[in-house]
Amino acid sequence: MTISQQFSETFTYIRKFYQDEPTIGIVLGTGMGKLVEHIHVQKQIAYNFIPHFPISTVESHFGKLIFGTIGDKKVVAMQGRLHYYEGYNMFQVTYPIRIMHLLGVKVLFLSNAAGGLNLDFRKGDLMIIKDHINLLPENPLRGPNLDTFGPRFPDMSRPYDPELIQKAKFIAQENNIPIKEGVYVAVQGPNLETPAEYRFLRLIGADVVGMSTIPEVIVANHMGLKTFAISIVTDECDPDNLHPLKIEDVIAVANQTEPYLITILLNLIKSIQV
Repeated sequence: MTISQQFSETFTYIRKFYQDEPTIGIVLGTGMGKLVEHIHVQKQIAYNFIPHFPISTVESHFGKLIFGTIGDKKVVAMQGRLHYYEGYNMFQVTYPIRIMHLLGVKVLFLSNAAGGLNLDFRKGDLMIIKDHINLLPENPLRGPNLDTFGPRFPDMSRPYDPELIQKAKFIAQENNIPIKEGVYVAVQGPNLETPAEYRFLRLIGADVVGMSTIPEVIVANHMGLKTFAISIVTDECDPDNLHPLKIEDVIAVANQTEPYLITILLNLIKSIQV
């Protein structure tokens, strides 16, 4: 079966259950599923029913495509993202983003939980991603170019939309939400980093570290989607003062900060014209 046939089968299946064209795509990170409560849900489809759709294997990721509206905007949300460390290749990790675009998505919003490398960052801080460093071992554009989606060598000079970043900063200020801005670095995982690795990542210019987001952003830029991403700093990665960390701790911090992230994303989505 060809790649185009896979896309066609996935698209056709989804269209049986949802005929509208969502213009906004949302990818929800670890511990950030409550944004769904603010969507007027019209249809939910579990990943495992969708042909060729990878299944999220992480406990904190639910694995559903959710269709509905936020204000007057039609949205599709991934409640549960996919990660390279789960064993998927990058084509599979970013497959849902390709499908979102085929369904009509023009703007993509992403969130994630990340470790704070910048020593000025504290647990619970929100950081708008203005740029990134990709240390993942595979690029989602590797292999034959999908010419119907975008060019062989897409530009990445502005991977995160400057206008959306400015709007988000204004919304945060209006709502008295402290906000950081910085560089996100993605590593393979799933283990957390050693003290020496944290020193290296900070040395090369990263403010936070995570295991996701960048593959989706690369594919979104390949397809010409406007992209906005934001991190919740769930732990402080000071190599000289490290403490053992469990995923439960990450989720707890993400849950505490999530209401502020939701405020920013909801207002941002409502404010844009697509």
